[in-house]
Amino acid sequence: MADDDLKFDFLPQLPKDNLDDRTFEDLVAECILRIPRYCPEWTDYNPTDPGITLIELFSWLTDQMLLRFNKVPRRNYITFLELLGVRLQPPASAITELTFYITEPDIFPYRIPASTEVGTERTTDEEAIIFSTDRDLLIGQPTLRYFLTSRTLEDTPRVLRDSVTHQWTRSEEGEWGGSEQNLFDEQPEPGNSFYLVCEPDEPLDGNVLAITLKGLAATPTGIDPDSPPRIWEAWDGEKWQPVLLKERDDRTKGFSFNQLAEGGDNPIQSADIILHLPLNWPVTVFTGYEGRWLRCSFSQPEAGQPGYVYSPRITSIKVSALGGTVSASHSMVIREELLGNSEGIPGQTFQLANAPILTRRDDEYISVTPLGGIPQNWREVPDFADSNPDDRHYTLDSLTGTIQFGPLIQEPSRLVKGTEDRARITPLPAVGNYPNRRGINADGPLERQYGSIPPRGAEIRLRKYRSGGGRRGNVERETLTVLKTAIPYINRVVNYQPARGGADAESLQQAVLRVPKMLRTRDRAVTQEDFETLTLEAARGGIAQALCVPPTTSGEAGTVTILVVPAANTEAIEQGDGLAPDKFELGAELEDRLRTYLDERKLLGVQIRLRPASYVGASVQTQIGLEPFYNNPQAQEILRRQLEVILYRFLNPITGGIEGKGWTFGRPAYVSDIIALFQKVPGVRYIGPVLLYEINSTQQGWQRNPEPVPQIDPGERGLICSWKDRRIRSSHVINFI
Repeated sequence: MADDDLKFDFLPQLPKDNLDDRTFEDLVAECILRIPRYCPEWTDYNPTDPGITLIELFSWLTDQMLLRFNKVPRRNYITFLELLGVRLQPPASAITELTFYITEPDIFPYRIPASTEVGTERTTDEEAIIFSTDRDLLIGQPTLRYFLTSRTLEDTPRVLRDSVTHQWTRSEEGEWGGSEQNLFDEQPEPGNSFYLVCEPDEPLDGNVLAITLKGLAATPTGIDPDSPPRIWEAWDGEKWQPVLLKERDDRTKGFSFNQLAEGGDNPIQSADIILHLPLNWPVTVFTGYEGRWLRCSFSQPEAGQPGYVYSPRITSIKVSALGGTVSASHSMVIREELLGNSEGIPGQTFQLANAPILTRRDDEYISVTPLGGIPQNWREVPDFADSNPDDRHYTLDSLTGTIQFGPLIQEPSRLVKGTEDRARITPLPAVGNYPNRRGINADGPLERQYGSIPPRGAEIRLRKYRSGGGRRGNVERETLTVLKTAIPYINRVVNYQPARGGADAESLQQAVLRVPKMLRTRDRAVTQEDFETLTLEAARGGIAQALCVPPTTSGEAGTVTILVVPAANTEAIEQGDGLAPDKFELGAELEDRLRTYLDERKLLGVQIRLRPASYVGASVQTQIGLEPFYNNPQAQEILRRQLEVILYRFLNPITGGIEGKGWTFGRPAYVSDIIALFQKVPGVRYIGPVLLYEINSTQQGWQRNPEPVPQIDPGERGLICSWKDRRIRSSHVINFI
């Protein structure tokens, strides 16, 4: 980027002295005044005289030099950033969770190694987007240890009944069975629960379990089999998390076995309930029972939803593993890349074959093998400021993939020594009261090595690194389905959550804007602005907006709440579909990344709470009068699509608002906003009535208000969003007059 392309209007405009305030006219006049003194025979000063033309030419050149002389070049500002150690941030990697389903392996636990690669389907237009798992996934062999029931629903169960230990027996296959047992009370009430406690020895974090139940077909329970009022949850060490991913994963139909009864005559029916456990499913002790806890509870029925009239009854239960879920990031893993051989000189650099480079992990480092020696592990450092000559350090530029070893820096005493050596050959004359420099003390090192130098001829190899990142990694759910790494027993793989947090590399302009905030926060979170700035910095562009809100009650003192809007892929906006609120979900992996970054910079005792923003949908209906040029169906359709895209872009948390940098928290959407927006579009002659329809989130999902409103107010901490969904009629309607 050229220096003149950078605008520093955001900096304070302090008064600046002109080192030379002469203008072009002043320079020309001064030269003409000097003509009689230096060239008296020159008497024609008209602009047509060739001499005057030369004077104007050199005056113009001098004026340009004075202009640069009076302004510190913007390049110096960039150099100042380099002295501060500011580097362009590399792309951020999108993160998601991958679920692997296995055929029955012979040995448990079954291990799916870290860095297993899964990608999207490759098309003729686009390359596949590759994700790799962040850690090993262990799929254990679960065994049911306890079957407990409770009349009330509590976060910490206190009163539990073990009603099957002495009535059921466990087979060698791990199936518990015997006489019929009630899951709830004889007269069920909301809050009735039963708990399944698995053996603690097996690794079951993130596993996908199949709960196989047997019971009488078409058991009379009083519920609607397609909408049973029950909820499955697992204890993750802090809270109970829902683990039934989709309603169709409950093949018992709420323990009624209704669907199975329609397909056979066997009175005893068996069906599975598929549960996706949290990534952290620890061993916990409740009321003296130790293990990994699951529970199913009779939830409060919603309006019009029938509840349990009779308790479901089962005759046996078994738990088995079908697969597991593990976190993954948009990256490609490269192993054992040979960089070359050392020349034994300071500051030698090497270039990686793939760039940019993602944040390094513990097993990603450089190995240096001297000739005839054993490999040495070297450590990456951000800079060589604290490196001693014997420290095996190197730096790695994440954006360009350039590796550098320790440089040799000449100290000031070296320059003094060189001057003294030259003085012995040619004595320096004394000037006034200043003697020559022969007496200068040149003690101390002449030069200093920062960091060790690999021995000459040593082989330099990077053991492992990950390359990737960027916005294109923000893929939608159920798009990562192609296994790129050959692993036996894998039936299929899928991502049930969209990938979020991917961002492109930082531009120079963005870095220039970031530095004043960086100098203010000093990498510490104290004020509200500090928390917002560091939240955006933690995700490296993976967060579009962040709002730090003050506590509303005295009980929240010491707690910092940050509303986060993750960056999403905006291609759907340009396609005229908009972005639904579920595109801005704050995934567990992104939340962990933000929390870890902020915990290292917050004050002691401060608790951080990350929350997704609240959204209110907006749908626009209007009539447009067009210029005569657009009185044909093809042109009208193009303009209609253009206007829809403009609306989806404007009413959006990421690209919306007056400045196009995201809708402002708490700002309502007015009819006048839409009118002002359309008035800027070429071809629009006049605008008819503009109707705004509000779309709100309810327990049944998103619902559109049937009556138009003069404005849509998202609330003090809310944002406006718009998207296309024919089921709720959330799309924009533009009719031409």
